[in-house]
Amino acid sequence: MGTKRSRLAERRKALGLSQEKLAELVGVDTSTIRRWEKGTVTPQPWLRDKIARQLQIPLEELHELLTTGVGSHDTRAEATASRPVPTSVLLPLIVDGRTVLVPVDPHALPHTGPNSGPDDESIARSTNDFAEQDVMSSLDRRSMLKYGLAVSALPALGPEHDDQVTAAMTDARRYLDHGVVDHLRSQLDLVKADDGTLGPASTTPIVLGVLAAVEDHARDVKPDVRRALLELGADAAEFAGFLNRDARNLSDALYWHDRAMEWAQAAGNLPMQGYILLKKAQLSYDDREPARMLTLTQAARQGPWQLPRRVQAEAAQQQARAEAMLGARIDEVERQLDQARSLLSADHGADESPLSTHYGPLLLTMQTALAYSEAGNPCKAVEVYDRELTEQRFSPRDYGFFLSLKAGSLALAGEPDEAARVGLDSAARATRTGSDRTFNELARVVASLKPWQHRPAVRDLARAVPT
Repeated sequence: MGTKRSRLAERRKALGLSQEKLAELVGVDTSTIRRWEKGTVTPQPWLRDKIARQLQIPLEELHELLTTGVGSHDTRAEATASRPVPTSVLLPLIVDGRTVLVPVDPHALPHTGPNSGPDDESIARSTNDFAEQDVMSSLDRRSMLKYGLAVSALPALGPEHDDQVTAAMTDARRYLDHGVVDHLRSQLDLVKADDGTLGPASTTPIVLGVLAAVEDHARDVKPDVRRALLELGADAAEFAGFLNRDARNLSDALYWHDRAMEWAQAAGNLPMQGYILLKKAQLSYDDREPARMLTLTQAARQGPWQLPRRVQAEAAQQQARAEAMLGARIDEVERQLDQARSLLSADHGADESPLSTHYGPLLLTMQTALAYSEAGNPCKAVEVYDRELTEQRFSPRDYGFFLSLKAGSLALAGEPDEAARVGLDSAARATRTGSDRTFNELARVVASLKPWQHRPAVRDLARAVPT
């Protein structure tokens, strides 16, 4: 009897495709293919057309492979595939001096961060959600307020894990083991997979729920579990930093990056420390601080750690972009970009580090175009965007963001009407995904288009971008 995992793998093998080759054709990391075939995650919706084409099957047949099994089936993956948006997420609150997680409708949360909390209406809605959905299972409301985290923080796990998670949050030293940490990590991975579609307003509360579990229980668990829990906390805090970066909550982004660094240091995870420095450097780019960006990137590349090759490649292109902004010659910029390409080529899909699963040739190509624009060659950047930037290859949020960068290059290249048209498309997508970072880039486009401010298309873009 087969499983979902074997059915998807069997189709790939029937075509003579290795996992590495399918990953290359689809434009993802090899480890992502492995997770699809294991059934731990399912492909994002915008990738499914491409997967079906490469497997030479109709989209409906791919959906069947992902949602049905021959024999045993993966209820968790099915729940994930059918879950377009969480119906209830947890928001950390302080009750009697202890962090507790209250179920909240994610659509009612325009902003969450380390210094924010819900208003009375949100709390009332949370109480109603609790009563109507019975998300606590074996916990009643009193035990939720006493012990905090409950299985509603892990909506894809199913009721069979209720007692385990409840016991872990009640007596962390005795029951919070590696299995519970793995459950929390699985929930974080699911949220990361959904983020490009759902946006920060929906994903941030769940991430904060995971962070609250780490914050509240790391001191209580057994020493052999503490490192794994702290590493999870570093990963979740770094992702929280990115979510706040996308929402343009920069002080919160810095807060979570600092928490991530603290936990990575406490866990003794050297590569994570270098990775967090790289993410801080990226935050500096959003505010166009090239000197800080270069300093942090060089620190990430030169620190006492061995970064995965893909992270090294990301750092090399980031250094190229910072040097371009500081006036480096184009040949110096190209040298750094060539180094990034070589590092990716040398990887051969063998890099298993979770720090590097997001980075590949396609993202490097987009960032190469950005480096060309910063180096004073926006026309070359536009050529790259025209050739490589297609909706099918990116999440909705990321596609909208890269459209904003393309619009900026078009504006610098002296094509105001096309820049405005692309910018309007980007603005519509930024609205749907809640990406304030995209709007921040579009505000720069509007500023670049000021010499053409009386053109109708440029006026339309200016009206579409919040001031």
